[in-house]
Amino acid sequence: MARTPSTMLALQTQAPDFSLPDVVTGKTISLASFDDKPALLVMFICEHCPYVKHVQEELARLGKDYGNRGVGIVAISANDAEKYPDDRPENLKKMAETLGFTFPFCYDETQEVAKAYTAACTPDFFLFNSDRKLVYRGQLDDSRPSLTDIPVTGKDLRAALDNLLAGKPIDPEQKPSLGCNIKWKPGNEPTYFG
Repeated sequence: MARTPSTMLALQTQAPDFSLPDVVTGKTISLASFDDKPALLVMFICEHCPYVKHVQEELARLGKDYGNRGVGIVAISANDAEKYPDDRPENLKKMAETLGFTFPFCYDETQEVAKAYTAACTPDFFLFNSDRKLVYRGQLDDSRPSLTDIPVTGKDLRAALDNLLAGKPIDPEQKPSLGCNIKWKPGNEPTYFG
């Protein structure tokens, strides 16, 4: 497990399109699936990573709290499921059902979507406005699995979501997320990895 920070993709970057299967319903999910939403949160997560396990209940809460407020949310796992069988689609489905995810959880088998977003770690968060321009990328909050005295609140991401929905500016000073590196298939590592 390599502690890996976000790449911090440039703010105002246009959301890359994608077309991926939802591991729960089998439906194909794409950017167009969220055309009627004023905001879109794209989260790169997985089942096995201790950083994701640390915040997974908060991710489920985010879905419940912001899905009703018009935010489109999608989770994506891009890990090599051959080497990391916990991250196979059937196990991602169990995770989504156990946690009560109210948003699609997609599997990026080719890892091309993760590369398009320059996703580097799990969890990695990308928040886009109604024009699908990037307004926030960074950490959920200051909590980490090793920092037991800092509670999981989602405060950084929630502040960005609240400001976006209220039409207020989002602080451009953003802290990178930190987590396990995405488990790239051998030979498929992006140029920004390592």
